[in-house]
Amino acid sequence: MFKKVSNIFRIPDLKRKILITLSLLIVYRIGCFLPTPGVDTFELTRFFDKMTQTQGHTLLGIANMFTGGALTRLSIFALGIMPYISSSIIMQLLSAVVPALERLAKEGKAGYEKINQYTRYLTLFICVIQGFFLALWLQNPQNFVIGGTEYTIVPDGGPLFIFTTIITLTAGTVFIMWLGEQIQERGIGNGISLIITTSIISRIPSSLFQIGRLWSPWDPAAESTISTPKVLGLLVVWLVVLMAVVLFSQAQRRIPIQYGRRVVGRRVYGGQSQYLPIKVDMSGVIAIIFASSVLAVPGTLAMFMSQNMRFFAVVQSIIQQRGLWYNLIFMGLIVFFMYFYTALMFNPTEMANNLKKYGGFIPGIRPGRPTAQYLDYVATRVVFIGAMYICTIAVIPNVIMSAFNVPSYALASLFGGTTLLIMVGVVLDTMKQIEGQLLIRHYDGFMKKGSLKGRRG
Repeated sequence: MFKKVSNIFRIPDLKRKILITLSLLIVYRIGCFLPTPGVDTFELTRFFDKMTQTQGHTLLGIANMFTGGALTRLSIFALGIMPYISSSIIMQLLSAVVPALERLAKEGKAGYEKINQYTRYLTLFICVIQGFFLALWLQNPQNFVIGGTEYTIVPDGGPLFIFTTIITLTAGTVFIMWLGEQIQERGIGNGISLIITTSIISRIPSSLFQIGRLWSPWDPAAESTISTPKVLGLLVVWLVVLMAVVLFSQAQRRIPIQYGRRVVGRRVYGGQSQYLPIKVDMSGVIAIIFASSVLAVPGTLAMFMSQNMRFFAVVQSIIQQRGLWYNLIFMGLIVFFMYFYTALMFNPTEMANNLKKYGGFIPGIRPGRPTAQYLDYVATRVVFIGAMYICTIAVIPNVIMSAFNVPSYALASLFGGTTLLIMVGVVLDTMKQIEGQLLIRHYDGFMKKGSLKGRRG
């Protein structure tokens, strides 16, 4: 294995790409510690720590995870890359329902560049809106009272602070977007995905520290809430879950495709046998991100509403306990978004028409409408398996939290379904690209037999 890793640095071009990628990621992490002017970052960090322990699952917690803790410090990268991700998802969904955008998507590279430009404009708009409301929220002292303790986040608020915050946070997100594009062009791997993965990985030491505080084997005077067998059990469960995520991330249902033979002059064209891969996890992380965000909205509203209101008190209780009702609602949302996303992105009728157009057919299935019905039949059942897999990964942290008596804030980066799916998927994609570079130059890849497959097969 060490020899295969050393082969990477024997190729000057690949070595240069990896060093550029690492350098740009380091620049991103440095920016996560540069504070926004006018904010008391120490008080804000104290507030977030207290809120995480008392409120649990909120939109602010999800945003902080994807920014690598930049939101708790309100650094210049506090908004992170999520506005761009949101814009990309919105444009992807609109491309499936708006005819003009659908035509652009089919125009190849020129259409892709045009849609990417619209995505950037939408990102700027989202950044301005988020920066404005974040600035209003920060300078209101009533929003920062937990357990009778008031935290003064912005000593001197006003229009100048709002304007400065909007400009700073918007520029930060645009710079991150530029870093991602530079990694994509000059480095290795998907730049945006690597930035998100770097943010998630940066939170792992904090989770390990929290587990260590609860374990405390080196301090006999401390009251440990987690025993050594439980810590070993957590390690075993984490390894099993990680292997399951790797397995299902590459799992696919292969539908055989046969192309008919055509004789043109003295040459014979076609006749090859190929396959059409249908991913088990067709939506990637989109379904679980959407479900987590929707489920976090009531908890976030409950945090700002009066606890005397019965509805918000009940919602807050369900969110904090993460019991049966929480898991059932979470799983229901995941299944819904899995099928919703697949219905938008997977068009069996169009696939059947393309197969018929190029002389392809599924053995035993007639071309045209029967092929479309068969593809829809297979995709529906494959998506169901994928939805059950995502649901299992999503509720595992809640099960572990109850079984091992570990608070949710100590498990977010290690066992969180979203974080695991993103980290494993991005690592597989990056390793696949590196392996491709090695194989082109006649070096052995990472695998002795077979080859790595990324999230797209």
